[in-house]
Amino acid sequence: MCKVAVVFADGCEEVEGLSTVDVLRRLGVQTDMVGLSKKDINGDHQIKLTCDKVVDDSLLDYDLVAFPGGKTGAENLRDSSKLAELMNKRHNEGKWDAAMCAAPIALARYGVLNDADYTCYPGFDEQTKTYAPSGHFKETITVTDNEHKIITSRGPATAWAFAYAIADALGIDTKPLKEGMLYNFLADNIKDSL
Repeated sequence: MCKVAVVFADGCEEVEGLSTVDVLRRLGVQTDMVGLSKKDINGDHQIKLTCDKVVDDSLLDYDLVAFPGGKTGAENLRDSSKLAELMNKRHNEGKWDAAMCAAPIALARYGVLNDADYTCYPGFDEQTKTYAPSGHFKETITVTDNEHKIITSRGPATAWAFAYAIADALGIDTKPLKEGMLYNFLADNIKDSL
């Protein structure tokens, strides 16, 4: 059975993290909410989150570790030396990592985005390019780099696409859940409402 950790830091974009946890748990994936330095997290929109555990060496045991964005949350992830050390070990072991919105700045600072295809929230690509100049920024909704085992996405409205990209990378059949959540209906019809 696959195991995923979603790392939450104060100032995180709640919808991004919780959508990932929700979709993956619906798919039967053991998905743990992991606090950066404590279990009780204050989201960017004053939503209080209670995590299952706090970042420790067990992050090395997960099939994939994901970061939600939010400017302050992403900066907190970026600036954690403990998290950087663990994520570098994961990357060197060839494990999957994912970040969305502003959070790719953390992966870039850790050196994980070097030579990888990725995306992020508009404007944060300037910082990612500073930290990882050999990375390849894309403007698509989600980017899965199979060679470097990195999944990235753009922002809050792309949270479900991000969660499904994670499930797809882990080899999980997402079709029944996409149908049940009307995900494909939304994707097919959203242009008509704009």
